[in-house]
Parts: sequence; structure tokens; C-alpha cells
Amino acid sequence: MALFKDLGLSEDIMKSIDRMGFEEATPIQSETIPVALTGKDVIGQAQTGTGKTIAFGLPLLENVDVKNDSIQGIVIAPTRELAIQVAEEIYKASYHKRARVLSVFGGQDISRQIRSLKKNPHIVVGTPGRLLDHINRKTLRLQNVNTVVLDEADEMLNMGFIEDIEKILAETPEQKQTLLFSATMPAPIRAIAERFMSEPVSVKVKAKEVTVSNIQQYYVEVPEKKKFDTLTRLLDIQSPELAIIFGRTKRRVDELSDALNVRGYSAEGIHGDLSQAKRMSVLRKFKEGSIDVLVATDVAARGLDISGVTHVYNFDIPQDPESYVHRIGRTGRAGKSGLAITFVSPREVSYLHHVERVTKRKMDKMKAPTLDEALEGQQKMSMEKLTQAVEAKNLGFYRNAAEQLLEEHDAVTLVSAALKLFTKEPDETPIRLTEEAPMHSRRGGGGGGRGGDRNRGGGKSGDRKGGWNKRSDNRGGKPGGGSGSRDANAKRQGYKRSSRKERV
Repeated sequence: MALFKDLGLSEDIMKSIDRMGFEEATPIQSETIPVALTGKDVIGQAQTGTGKTIAFGLPLLENVDVKNDSIQGIVIAPTRELAIQVAEEIYKASYHKRARVLSVFGGQDISRQIRSLKKNPHIVVGTPGRLLDHINRKTLRLQNVNTVVLDEADEMLNMGFIEDIEKILAETPEQKQTLLFSATMPAPIRAIAERFMSEPVSVKVKAKEVTVSNIQQYYVEVPEKKKFDTLTRLLDIQSPELAIIFGRTKRRVDELSDALNVRGYSAEGIHGDLSQAKRMSVLRKFKEGSIDVLVATDVAARGLDISGVTHVYNFDIPQDPESYVHRIGRTGRAGKSGLAITFVSPREVSYLHHVERVTKRKMDKMKAPTLDEALEGQQKMSMEKLTQAVEAKNLGFYRNAAEQLLEEHDAVTLVSAALKLFTKEPDETPIRLTEEAPMHSRRGGGGGGRGGDRNRGGGKSGDRKGGWNKRSDNRGGKPGGGSGSRDANAKRQGYKRSSRKERV
């Protein structure tokens, strides 16, 4: 596996990659980035979960001159959710370069998007219909674009966007770099490549890169308020050697790690707000076994070298199938088997099925364990410890004391007392976690499903966060471009609008 530091990236981009917690590049990244950095066109054939956003996002950023206020790169994506996700990933990767990134898609207040476009973003990520709408309004000018990315081209074909894509590409300069990514390569996609690309280099990652056949996958349907008790009972029953618990936000990770320590588990959290030194310190403790449980955001799921993990618990279901594959891929390595358990609230079951469809793997339903089952699990551990001590046969020093005790108590009572001392009884100390809003299926209503981009009129829809905010870090702010419907941000990220700073 290649390291990002060996791919020829600039210092500013490497600083951002380090800040994101990435070290190892995925196959699509290690093969695409060096080729794209030479300026060649690239056709990347890769499934969901292979890390293609970073694969095209870093070369895209390398081509941006931040001193030039014109739009220099565009990314065309099939859905509003993917456009948002791609924009945010590129935004994070540009932290030290300070490139301005804007996302535009149907269903937003178009007047707010127009105001955001006047603030001179360097990169625009958008859905085909809305990009074309801005081109026709002359609010989006592409004459200075040097890099075009087509993400999930086959999905855009399926949604009927090919004609729009061709019109958009016709507005870009003839001399430019084009990066096209698609899981499959049907004839219309090949035709676009032949027409708009110049001697493209093909990079293909086989689907096996995202398979997880040696990982047992389960889900537990449990209300938000009962998730923590369910988690601790599973820890008591399964007694994992090394476990990672994934939370959706930094706040969630901090609260979970604190709560686990209150209940007597050795746990530490890791997320993007920690310094590199602190992250490496936590990981070192985890690898050495001085902590039993690592609580993490998706930072730990991507690129970090963590081996020997036996169990992965998705306390919050991830925001996209790609993240799910990355998370559970922490276990089941080097030919070993692994176990992944995902917690879902009743309202998230449809989204879980969406993840199953994309990953082509069905999860088995697991019943939430009871308190008695958790106690039984701990008792079994104590019995194993006693049995191992007997088999070690180095008990001579303790025999006299044992014989004295047997004169006063029967053997069953004594063994019961020993088991009680060994057993960590389930702790029911009250724990209060800040609730996270549930994830919803992308195919749900509210204009957030497939085809939402067709609403080209973009009437007002409660847009509260516009474009990139110059007050944010003095660096051009986050790639909002308007947050769509009133709850779109909460819906796509799985947490309340008031928790905007909680993003990983």
C-alpha cells in the first residue's frame, strides 16, 4: 500500500492530508494521483468505497491557483448528496491551501447560489441540471476551468443527465484536464470519453477491493436512548480483544469515550480536532493494548494503520456506504475473521437497506442483549480465567490457604465467591448522551432523493447557510452554497443544524 507522502503531492496538500488523518492511499488513489499530477486525462473505474473522491480531489486542488479568483475546476455529480459530500471532502483537503469550494444543486434558493458564485469560488461541485441552469443564466462562467471531474458517470447516465453533461463540457476550454470516474463503462460513457478526453489513461480497481467476505456483519435495531446500554452489554458478552467504536461526530466521540470510562472500560477517542501527536499517542496505546476500546470518527477508518482489530461497532450508522466499507474494513485483515455490528434506530432501517444494496451484502439482524445476558458473558470470562489458572499448575503457594477455607466453606460456595470477585458486573451508572438525528435513506422524500436536481427553478426552501462564509477560519468558509431544504444539512449529516461545527 502506497503512502500519500510518496505520491508527489505539494506541502500544503500533504499538511491537509495529515490533518485529516490519512497515511495510506487506497489502490485507486495510489494509481490515479501520480498520473493525474502529470496533467494527463484519467478514466477511473472504481466501485463505491474505494476512496475516489480523494483520488480526483487532490489533483484538482493541485491545479488551483488561489491567487486567481476565477473558477478553475468543476466537479459534476449525479445527486445533491454526493455533491455535498464531495465538496466537503475537497474543502477539508484544501485546509492549508485555502481554496474556496462551492456546491450547487437543485432545490436550493438559486438567488443565494448566485450571490455565492459572485464571491469567486475556485472549485464548483454541482449536479448537472443546476450547473447548466447557472451556465444559461450566465452566473457560472467556465472559460478559465483547467480541470473537469465527472463523478459516478454511469449513475448520471442512468438518471438521464448525459445531454446536460455534454452541454456543460462544451462550455469548458478545449485545453483542460478531464478526470472521469465510473463503476461501469457503458457505451454512452465511452463515447463521452472519446469526444471530450485526450488520450486518457485508464485506472481500474477491481470490485474485490471493497469486498468484506471475511467479516460477519450484523445490525441491532435499538432506539437512540438505549444504544449505549446495548453497546456496553455487547462489550461484556463479546469481550473483544481490540474494538473500534465509530461515532458520527466529534462531540459524539468525546461523549462516548468519557461514558465508557465512567462505566469501567478503558477507552480513548480520536477525531480530527486532535493534534497529530495526540492521535498518534492514542493509536500507540491502542496497538499496545493499554486501552481496550478506541472510539473514533471516520478519520480512523481511512488510511491509518490499525491492525489486529477484532470487533467494529458502528454506534452511529455512517453517512454513506463508502464510509461503512472503510469502517468495517478495520477488522478482518490479513485473512483473519472480524465482526461488525451496526446500531440503527427504527427510522434508520430503510437507510441501512440502502447501504446493503450498495455494498451487495446483507447484514444479519441481532437481538439487543439483556442485562442478564451481559452478566452471563462476564461470568464466562471469569470461568475461563479460573480454568487457565488451574491449567497453569503453579498454585502450590496457595494450597494451604485453600485448604483452610475448605474447612469453613463448601467448594461450590468458594468457587462462586471467586467467580464473583473475578466478574465485572454490568455497570448501570446513568449516562446521558446528546442525541443525534437519524440518517434517512437518500431515496426518501423531501427533494433529497435521486433526481432532486431536476428542480432547476430552485425556489426558496428555507436556505439558511449560504455559500462559503468568509468569517470561517478566515479562509473562505465551508462549501455550502446554501443548504437546500431547511433540514437538508441535518438529513445528510445525521445531526442537528445547530451542530454545524461537529463535522469531522
